[in-house]
Amino acid sequence: MGAISVGFVKQFGANIMQLVQQKGSRLRPTVMVETGIVGEEAFFDQLGTKTATKKTTRNADTPITAPDHARRMVTLFDYEVATLHDKQDQLKMLADPTSRYVQAGAYALGRAMDDEIIVAASGTAKTGKTGATSTTLPSAQKVAHASANLTIAKLLSAKEILDAAETDPDEQRTCALEASQVTDLLNTTEIKSADYNTVKALAAGQIDTFLGFKFVRTQRLEGAGTAGDPRMVLCYLRTGIVLAISQDITTDIGVRRDKSLAKQVYLSLGVGATRMEEEQLVQIACVE
Repeated sequence: MGAISVGFVKQFGANIMQLVQQKGSRLRPTVMVETGIVGEEAFFDQLGTKTATKKTTRNADTPITAPDHARRMVTLFDYEVATLHDKQDQLKMLADPTSRYVQAGAYALGRAMDDEIIVAASGTAKTGKTGATSTTLPSAQKVAHASANLTIAKLLSAKEILDAAETDPDEQRTCALEASQVTDLLNTTEIKSADYNTVKALAAGQIDTFLGFKFVRTQRLEGAGTAGDPRMVLCYLRTGIVLAISQDITTDIGVRRDKSLAKQVYLSLGVGATRMEEEQLVQIACVE
């Protein structure tokens, strides 16, 4: 990428254009968001299932069962992005560049949110009172690649795993996938047929909802898409992942007296994420 001088006015020059990129977070709307977090770590309590006791005698003692409590810890990280615009640079440009740089910075921080969500989804969750216990995603929540990309059979397996765990059928289910998986699904008979898919995905060239999953495309998933390092597609419920925000995207534009009165565009974000419950997420390995 060239220096800011590439934007200097020429006889044919005009505006600063944003290059192709993911414009902010795509996964934030699909997870549970907790704002106003204070401190470097945050804890989220969980309450497990209880079992009813059958009453077999009259006037029996009331059965007391202790609730099954658990806890997940989120470590928050600070992200920042800044650019400097020399006073002379601004005079040579046709338009004030700061608004575009603010936009570009916000896009970058939005992508950082998605990266935190993706790592937390399949990574090791910190559990226990102080977050000292490591909990990994068990093999029962994983669908093997079988030398294939994303298939209807794999999606059905993911759906069955979530259904069998009695996850909330009324809660949004998301499938985060990449362009290669979208292409493979669009080439399957079930997706092409209006008999199977009332969304009529091919009319728009994309998949919206199928088998109860809302599809969200992102090119940031883990894995290279090879047999040795498969692409990790994620199927999850909204409450299965929490995005903790200590400071949402904040912008500051001001003059730097230590930099010859250059204008600084500065954006920051405080964020972290964790998987709240293994049963609410399925990882599908794909070979592209």
